[in-house]
Amino acid sequence: MKISTLKAISPADGRYSDKVNDLRNIFSEYGLIRYRVLVEIRWLQCLSDEPFVPELAPLTSVMKDVLNHIIDDFSIDDAESIKKIEATTNHDVKAVEYFIREKLGDGPETQALKDFLHFGCTSEDINNLSYALMLRAARSDVLIPKMRDLRNTLNTLAKEHADLPMLSRTHGQTASPTTLGKEFANVVARIDRAHEQFANVEILGKFNGAVGNYNAHVIAYPDADWPAIAHRFVESLGIEPNPYTTQIEPHDWTAEYSHALMRYNTILIDFCRDVWGYISLGYFKQMVAKNEVGSSTMPHKVNPIDFENAEGNFGMANAMLDHFAEKLPISRWQRDLTDSTVQRNLGSAVAHVVIAQQSLMKGVGKLQINEAAINADVSAAWEVLAEAVQTVMRRYGIPEPYEKLKAITRGQAVTREALFEFIRTLDLPDDEIERLLALTPDSYIGLAAQQARDI
Repeated sequence: MKISTLKAISPADGRYSDKVNDLRNIFSEYGLIRYRVLVEIRWLQCLSDEPFVPELAPLTSVMKDVLNHIIDDFSIDDAESIKKIEATTNHDVKAVEYFIREKLGDGPETQALKDFLHFGCTSEDINNLSYALMLRAARSDVLIPKMRDLRNTLNTLAKEHADLPMLSRTHGQTASPTTLGKEFANVVARIDRAHEQFANVEILGKFNGAVGNYNAHVIAYPDADWPAIAHRFVESLGIEPNPYTTQIEPHDWTAEYSHALMRYNTILIDFCRDVWGYISLGYFKQMVAKNEVGSSTMPHKVNPIDFENAEGNFGMANAMLDHFAEKLPISRWQRDLTDSTVQRNLGSAVAHVVIAQQSLMKGVGKLQINEAAINADVSAAWEVLAEAVQTVMRRYGIPEPYEKLKAITRGQAVTREALFEFIRTLDLPDDEIERLLALTPDSYIGLAAQQARDI
């Protein structure tokens, strides 16, 4: 570990720094500045294409290349130059404008372009689109690919172990058997739905000036259709326009994004805890790395640390995402700055999600199915067949079936012999008696295997 990471305050930039490299160009200060530069230049290019702005001639191919290169070749050195300008201006967005002015130089085409940099904009026009682009990139380029990887892994496990009978536990007590594959399939079905909801959250952006009314735009060019121009511009960035705002985009979509991601994370917290429990029961073993240590004092231990790490980081992410969802849609009057400092932490929340996803995938990859332990557990649980027997009794009209089974099973050990002796006393057709006598706990799995294969 580098000295710089050893001194990091946040574990995302310290202990776990190598796990979040995919997020650095998105959520870092460099990333925010880069997105601001992109929005400013794209707006300048948009204005150059508008006939309502005759003072700004259409861009030549050379100038198009110049502007595109500022975006495409944006570097750490460029970001540092902007920070130096900010040290003088004490305004981060204005520093971006001055940086672009310097980059444009003093050529014959550049003076008009410089005058129209940041035309009609408030800083929030630039910032809200920058954060929208950040969260869109995080979702499409980082989070969803990892969601798909996990989904595919769990789906494979569901199918591979579709037929492996496993004892269920409701309230921690033995219950009707399932299969290991069906339990994986349940998680797949849940995350599929959560994934779809998260992927479908609309990402919105505004570009309508100081308080959302196009005041400056209209006073300069009263005949231009500014709502339509702004709509086209925001859409060109791959963002859904929000035409009704104050100075700030109200962040309702960010709350939706946060809540949707929280729901996905919560499903995986549930999964982590279940796997943790099954490791404790011996259903799963974990691949052992020769040089790893499970305890400072107990040499035998192989702890489920990957699932614990994942649970903890999903929880940290959810705590932050919950705050985003509660705080960001609230702003005093047309604007206050409480959202600004909060939004700077969006990357931290996503970082904890990514750390958790990687830990979970690592943990799942180390799981080894202990079929002997699973089989031994379910095969000994003859009491679970009480449900089967009393349900067949109901079909054939035998009175008080539940009560009769309760009397011989509740709170006491149930053996194969005792259960079969009871079955033989029932007034049932012979073929039904034989069917019940052929039943075993590990064959009483309903449609679990088929459901697991169908996922």
